Amino acid sequence: MGEQGRVVPARRRGLAEEVADRIREAIFSGAYAPGAQLREVELSEVLEVSRGPVREALFRLEREGLVRSEWHRGATVTTLSPQDVAELHSLRGALERLAVQRVVAQASDDDIAAVEKAAGRMVRAEDEHEMVRCDIAFHDAVYAAARHRRLQEAWQAIRSQVHLFLLTRIALSSAGYLAHMPGEHRDLVAALRARDAEAALELFATHRHHAFDVLAGTSAADDGEQVDNP
Repeated sequence: MGEQGRVVPARRRGLAEEVADRIREAIFSGAYAPGAQLREVELSEVLEVSRGPVREALFRLEREGLVRSEWHRGATVTTLSPQDVAELHSLRGALERLAVQRVVAQASDDDIAAVEKAAGRMVRAEDEHEMVRCDIAFHDAVYAAARHRRLQEAWQAIRSQVHLFLLTRIALSSAGYLAHMPGEHRDLVAALRARDAEAALELFATHRHHAFDVLAGTSAADDGEQVDNP
């Protein structure tokens, strides 16, 4: 509410949303790596918009965890700290455990078919960045199949950061990544389709640990998170 109880006119936010989408896409495509500076003047020139929408877009991306702002450096693409990595890994595990349990217990055959279709797209991925997109889309399908609105919203809150987590993983090591991912996800789908909660939880935990181990530079056992059991 504005002064004297009046409603303040809404600002038009469509342009800022589009600019945020473009910058996010540039980060996910590898054009801006973690630590890269995001200068308002340069972005406004490249995107052919004024600095206002760029500034608002950077604020949006900061709330998503993709961008960090510091007074002496300005805006930069987030570089995940060891604490960031550990927190994302553990939170993702907690959310995913509930999602897998719900999918096994109550997802329809059509829901699981949608998850399987998402996994099938991985065989067409031409590079590591596209494979990361496919991986995120696969997990989108799993959360959708769980049919739990608040759980899906919780996933959306960390989705961009998990995408950055996986991009950081392939930057450190991509050996065998393209070759192994399709088969690994076929196994995940098979466990869901078989309604085998124990196998599904174990396979999803192992899948998470593959990325975490690369970023943490240690064994999964040293992390303190046990392989999930139902």
